[in-house]
Amino acid sequence: MRLTVLLGAGCLLYGGTQAAAQAPRSVLLSALAPVPGDTTSSIRFNIPAQPLADALRAFSRQAAVRVQLDVSAAAGVQSQAVSGALTAPEALRQLLAGTGLAAQFADGETAMVARGGSGVSGAYTLTPLTVVGSRSVGYATRRTTTATKTDTPLRDTPQSVSVVTGELIADQSMQSMADVVRYVPGVSMGQGEGHRDAPTIRGTSSTADFFVDGVRDDAQYLRDLYNAERVEALKGANAMIFGRGGGGGVINRVTREAQWAPTRAFTLETGSYEHRRGTIDVGQGLGPNVAARFNGVFEDSHGFRDEFGLRRFGLNPTLAVALGSRTTVRAGYEYFSDDRTVDRGIPSFQGRPSGADIETFFGNPDLSYSEFQTQSANAFVEHGIGGLTIRNRSRWASYDKFYQNSFPGAVNADGSTVTLSAYSNATDRTNLFNQTDLTWGLRTAGVGHTLLAGVEIGRQETENFRETGYYNDATTSVQAPFGSPTVNTPITFRQSATDADNQATATVAGVYLQDQLELSRYLQAIVGLRFDRFDVDFHNNRNDESLDRSDDLLSPRAGLVIKPAEPVSLYGSYTVSYLPSSGDQFSSLNATTETLEPEQFTNYEVGAKWDVLPNLSLTSAIFQLDRTNTSAPDPNDPTRTVQTGEARTTGWELGAQGSIADFWQVTAGFSQQRARIVEQTSAAPAGAQVPLVPRRTVSVWNRWQVLPQVGVGVGVLHQSKMFAAIDNTVTLPGFTRVDGAVFVRITPLLGAQVNVENLFDETYYPTSHGNNNILPGAPRTVRISLTTRGR
Repeated sequence: MRLTVLLGAGCLLYGGTQAAAQAPRSVLLSALAPVPGDTTSSIRFNIPAQPLADALRAFSRQAAVRVQLDVSAAAGVQSQAVSGALTAPEALRQLLAGTGLAAQFADGETAMVARGGSGVSGAYTLTPLTVVGSRSVGYATRRTTTATKTDTPLRDTPQSVSVVTGELIADQSMQSMADVVRYVPGVSMGQGEGHRDAPTIRGTSSTADFFVDGVRDDAQYLRDLYNAERVEALKGANAMIFGRGGGGGVINRVTREAQWAPTRAFTLETGSYEHRRGTIDVGQGLGPNVAARFNGVFEDSHGFRDEFGLRRFGLNPTLAVALGSRTTVRAGYEYFSDDRTVDRGIPSFQGRPSGADIETFFGNPDLSYSEFQTQSANAFVEHGIGGLTIRNRSRWASYDKFYQNSFPGAVNADGSTVTLSAYSNATDRTNLFNQTDLTWGLRTAGVGHTLLAGVEIGRQETENFRETGYYNDATTSVQAPFGSPTVNTPITFRQSATDADNQATATVAGVYLQDQLELSRYLQAIVGLRFDRFDVDFHNNRNDESLDRSDDLLSPRAGLVIKPAEPVSLYGSYTVSYLPSSGDQFSSLNATTETLEPEQFTNYEVGAKWDVLPNLSLTSAIFQLDRTNTSAPDPNDPTRTVQTGEARTTGWELGAQGSIADFWQVTAGFSQQRARIVEQTSAAPAGAQVPLVPRRTVSVWNRWQVLPQVGVGVGVLHQSKMFAAIDNTVTLPGFTRVDGAVFVRITPLLGAQVNVENLFDETYYPTSHGNNNILPGAPRTVRISLTTRGR
């Protein structure tokens, strides 16, 4: 039924866009072989004669091309009308005809328009032109508005930012955040008890540092990538932009939005372990002022683990409306559900993963499941007034989640039995956020300024209810034979004396100011400051206790960028973030933590970025992240809590993304980290190593277009050993995994793709949740997909 709804909605929009277009067009034929420099895609332009600056705004919107204009040269210049199905170069030529202005593409995504001979070569240089909405070309991304809330080249952003583009997601058939972070240096993904994303970024673990289009998305669930344009990992403390949390960094999904350029893609995928998945992405302009897009997914799959099943369904329509040349309104809605078996892996034995078969389920699979649904709606308004741009974004989201699980504990000394326990948990959350940003570019006393002023307000309401599992309605744990741990022992779920039954309301009001200064051709700086008022009201329904905590958080950022040459940047930065004592999910507030100040995260970083080629970037960073003000037992009175705990993560990382040649794309990363407890905390003594932080990680993926119709991909992932928990008693061994892919364009409208994960069928254990919930890696896994793109 859901698949029928998904296809019906996509076909309805597909038919509507066909009627709106009225003209034949050619499109990028194979998402499996993305070609930088697509100049053949026809777009239905409708730009009336008007002042050239306004006409170029309309062109930029309809073609999804960034345009920089010499405003003084365009003053008083009138454009011609442009109408019909044209490629972007053709439309731009017509707009500029007879104006005396010329266009040059500076970096494959930005059209520079100026009077001929002043900053632009005398002739039009419109080839190659890449028509992009995501500002990504293949595996490379040049710009982002996420890191600074202004449109800034990544090269000139004084922070380590890794971007996984939509093309890389498609080429590797990525479908989860765990797939994404394998190619992000300095980030690992925890097992998350089998039902939530749980990254560790620069030694800091969190389930809440997720954002969608720059707005908080902090519920605990497993995210899909069906509507992701790209995923950005911004490392280091990020409170000046994102508010509380984000101590080690944040992960931001940039979703697909309605564009005037046509998009039509249907993908069907099957593979090992009864994998079945379909996605749809269709949309285009419905006229000069309206564009629509629809993304959807349906999946019904199993996995290599015994008894595992997964069913996902998502739909995401979006709409864009141009109200004149200076105002754009965007709106979207998403429904997404994820129902799955909650699988917490295998236990350890004698300090390493146990020798259990990697397929073996520990516990009762019939009583281990998760049901999750979310609905969200968002609205975005952008308006330009002279040099001032006003942006307002609102997002409402409702999350409804229930899960229960039966899972393994410790194995006894002789390895013959394993302890099984169980619990269930229900969480409902409603988020409402609004952000308003004002940006203004100006030059004073020879110094260029990009000023940002903003306000964010938000309210989050959360309810939690937990029950303990009683085996045979009597005991909270049982012993099961290690050799046959999949059991059907009856479990009754009811509240124990300590199970949660609470509700929390969190509100935030934040203001922030930032100035990006261009001090000279060779020197740039960024300074910013954010103030947040964060309040949490917590009520324990079990004893009718009410607690509250209010914090005033002042979060600075400062950075310096030295540019010895235009494609090279050397930078240093300093940032601060805070985590209030209520925790990242508001569940840690009690009579003791109510009195504690927020933890502080301070990030020091130096690095270099070099655009070696127009679509190839190299990056490096060295950092130190200090986590202070952490709770610890008072050495003079262990019953008391003091805030003297401290942890430190130091490391360095390298990255490469983009195209080495027209036929060769690459993404690669290396990180070396050390995360340890410097001063005793409530969790560990000084000297303990932070879990799930491998000393070294290496990731390399290459894609070669060996023939016009055939491409191949090869990837290598390496992870050194790491501890499974903070007590440092169980070690997950290091591993190396090799992946491969083949891409074939069968016809101009149909492409096939075969992905093979773990090509050499290695046994490995990439992650865990504590010492006895260790997730084995999948054996050799094959996925086959067909993608068709319509005219």
